[in-house]
Amino acid sequence: MASAYSDLDRPPLNERSLQRALMVPGGFVSALRVVPSAESTNTAMLGAAEDGAPHASVLVAEEQTAGKGRLGRTWTAPARSGLFVSILLRPESPVDTWTWLPLLAGLAVREAVGKAAELEVGLKWPNDIVVGDLLGDGAKAAELADRKLGGILCETAPSAAAIVVGIGLNVTLREEELPVPQACSLALAGAPSTDRDTLLRTLLRSFGEWYDRWTEAGGDAEAAGLTAAYAKACTTIGREVRVELPGERTVTGHARGVDRTGALLVATADQGEAEIGAGDVVHLRPTTGN
Repeated sequence: MASAYSDLDRPPLNERSLQRALMVPGGFVSALRVVPSAESTNTAMLGAAEDGAPHASVLVAEEQTAGKGRLGRTWTAPARSGLFVSILLRPESPVDTWTWLPLLAGLAVREAVGKAAELEVGLKWPNDIVVGDLLGDGAKAAELADRKLGGILCETAPSAAAIVVGIGLNVTLREEELPVPQACSLALAGAPSTDRDTLLRTLLRSFGEWYDRWTEAGGDAEAAGLTAAYAKACTTIGREVRVELPGERTVTGHARGVDRTGALLVATADQGEAEIGAGDVVHLRPTTGN
């Protein structure tokens, strides 16, 4: 096995340093582990939930060999090229409000990337972190528009009354390492900083702040400020979209916002307004503003 220091552009994370910084009185993180490799941090954390792991436990893998995506998709990435994180939650808010947790996680990632990597990114409903059209005009911006930087996958452990929030973020992936042409990384998008340690600390602190607001509001996204923040950050809202649904069904129309559950509201020409709880969104033309 190659040394973790064989690629000097991708230094390993320091578990003890992260624990000292994040597992503090009044902080969000209750436990944190960094492992060299895992098939899927979500799978490992779901098992930990069943074994009684505490709320706000965090698992970070330097490498995932079978990372989980939506609809049973899997993906891999070079070791230490990104952040591969799962957070175990035991929410006090009603279960029917948990649908906001993927969107909450997206806001936390966006905030962390803005602060730690000095790069403004967007959120594609429901669970993608994207370059979007936020880099300005020009050929490079057009080339990068809507390319995916990362994703979020939430999975419940009903018997343990818990949910696991999985976050994957491409940090230093090089062009030849991208899994698909539509992918991107913070480095390729021109982020001034790609320090994973700083990114992870900022991400977990931001997640904890948003989670606390949501909890204090009893899971009410609007009262917690989530609805307004998400509408501002989401590159899907305000665009013409095609949503691909299970059973080879599609909905095409204007994405005008999200409802109280986080479902996407799409105004169609012939079916009225559709509430989309899950689906793959295709942006049909550049946004003209939210």
